This record gives sequence, structure tokens and C-alpha cells, in this order.
Amino acid sequence: MKDVAKRRHRPPTEAETAYRGGYAEGRRFGGCQAMMERVEMFEPTVRDMKVLYIPQGFDAIDEGVTLALQQSVRECVVGSPATMLQDASQHRPDLVLVMNGLHVFPPDHLEQVNGIRGLGIRTAVWFVDDPYFTEDTTTICQHYDVVFTHEEAAVPFYTAHGANRVIYMPLAVNPGMFQPRRTAPQHQYDICFIGTGFWNRIALFDELAPFLADKKVFIAGSQWNRLARSDVLGRFIHEGWIDPGATVDYYNGAKIVINIHRTCENGEDNRNTHHLEGHSINPRTYEISACGTMQITDARNDLPRYYRPGYDIETFTTAAELQHKIKYYLHHEEERQALAWRGLLTTLNQHTFTRRIAQLLEHV
Repeated sequence: MKDVAKRRHRPPTEAETAYRGGYAEGRRFGGCQAMMERVEMFEPTVRDMKVLYIPQGFDAIDEGVTLALQQSVRECVVGSPATMLQDASQHRPDLVLVMNGLHVFPPDHLEQVNGIRGLGIRTAVWFVDDPYFTEDTTTICQHYDVVFTHEEAAVPFYTAHGANRVIYMPLAVNPGMFQPRRTAPQHQYDICFIGTGFWNRIALFDELAPFLADKKVFIAGSQWNRLARSDVLGRFIHEGWIDPGATVDYYNGAKIVINIHRTCENGEDNRNTHHLEGHSINPRTYEISACGTMQITDARNDLPRYYRPGYDIETFTTAAELQHKIKYYLHHEEERQALAWRGLLTTLNQHTFTRRIAQLLEHV
């Protein structure tokens, strides 16, 4: 009897652990496949337009927008921020659509936009970093025929600062990049967060440090050297850039992915000198859910317009609430997976770039 008791309470062998992990991963992926079979087919109306798209250099967004435009217009040409006026002069599109107009755009960016408009070509910019760079975007917005912004609070703001026409256009996801996939053990964690260590994120993880100490955690990005509790969290940190392909692996391999919007405060990390508040959700919200993974996000005001908290996404407002929900969902696998599967279905039915570009083109 003693030998039987010992066998019952012994730690699992590596083979047993691998088997259980493989079974759980297979069940998760199978559920994702079942949900994808329920996705409503969407064929965009092909418009008789030629669009010159100017990317911002972030593949997770640019590739999705480019593919969606190719499916939605007669011809899509991809140009460059450095040569957008030259590209427009050569291709003579009906519309020049610029992604963000920040970061990688040259000093003569606005001069080029004015030159394009001088050719009689319509221009549009889609701000997807609002409200974090209002010091720059308040000037940029005045030079375009149409301004799209993913931040609802920015619509009256840009109108008040001289923009001709401002339209709220939320972001979306490229399901060809962010999608369910099987993962190897090196990508499998209890908790995952990928992103820059902005101060509000640092404060939250410092507070969570004692709770996370015995969990399997993956945190990646820059500026995580700001942590005060690196004594506990340091072994979880992977400093530096994680490319979209690897990000998809880690999202798929995690039981829970945390989403924390950056602070809107002007200062070291932002150029929000106009102190515009952020109400809208970030692209990470769509990307995590598109991988069929449980997501817990800090709540933004317009989140309920796109997801249903407690049904296809989970939210938190304090570190204590986040800790409670992590603990709960780590111990309730069926509920966790069901919520993740519903989030996948919502995302693929409503929040792909193909659908969003179709909405955007209606305005131009």
C-alpha cells in the first residue's frame, strides 16, 4: 500500500508532462479550428480605384492593409515615405493613403503631401498612434484631405485644430499573420506580455511580482530595465524586439496574454503635449484574440463596442483584480479556452483588415 501511495503522489515524469502538454495543446488548437469553420465569409466590393499606399514600416499593420487594399480596389501600389510625391507623380492614383505619417517619415513629409494635392490627387492619413503624439499630429492633420484616426476622442480634437474632414476608423488584424497555430514547448507559458516597458506597465508588474514569482512568465520588449522588482521578474525578461512571427508563437503558447495600454501622459515616452485622453483599444487587442488565446486587458471606454467583457475577452482595473482573474483562469481551463475561442470568432467575423478597409473606402 505504501508503494501505491508513493506512485500516486510522485511528481510526473518528463514524458507524462509532455503528453499532458501535447494533449492540452491539441485540444486548444482543435477548438480554434472549429471556430474558424464558423467564420462568416466576407468578399469586399472591388472599387474602381487606384490607391497608392504609403506604409509606416510596421509589418503587423502594413501587410494587412496592403493585402486588404489589393482585394478591395482595382489597383494598389505600395510606395515609400521618402519618395511619396515622386511615387504619386509616376502612378497617378485616385487616392494616396498614408499610414500614420510619423516616426519613419522624412522632414519634407508635409511638403510632399502638399505637392501631391497640387497634382489634384486626394490624400488621406490614418493615425494609429493616437493620442500619444499630438505635438506632431495636430500639424500633420491640417495637410490631408481626409484624416482617419483609431482614437475616438481625437475626432473633435482634430476638427478643432483645422483638419478638413476627420473620421473615426478603428484598427483591425491581419489574420494571415495573427492566427492559431500549434506551438512547441519553448513557446508555452502561463502568462505572456510583449511590449515596451512604459511606466504604467512597469508599475503594474512590480506590484504583481510576488504573485508571479512561482508562475511560468514571458515578458519581452525594451525598457524593462526600469523594473524595481527585477530580483523577482528579471529571469522572465527577454529584452529587445520580438518579430511578429515569434510574437504569434508566444501568443499561441500562452495560457493567458496580458494587454496593457500605454499611459497617455505627456513625458518621457509620449509627445502628447495636448494631453488628449485615450478611449480606444490598441491593435494588440485584436492580435491576441486572433490567435485564439485568453486575453485580459485593461478596460478602455470603447472596448464594449468591439468585444463583450466576460464573454470573449476579460478585463481588469487594478493589480489585485488582474491577479485574481489570472489565478482563476489558470485553474479553470475549460472556461479559459471557451472565452478565448469566442474571442477568436468575434475577431475573425468583425475585425479583420479586409472588413476595415472596406469601411474606410466608403468614406473616400
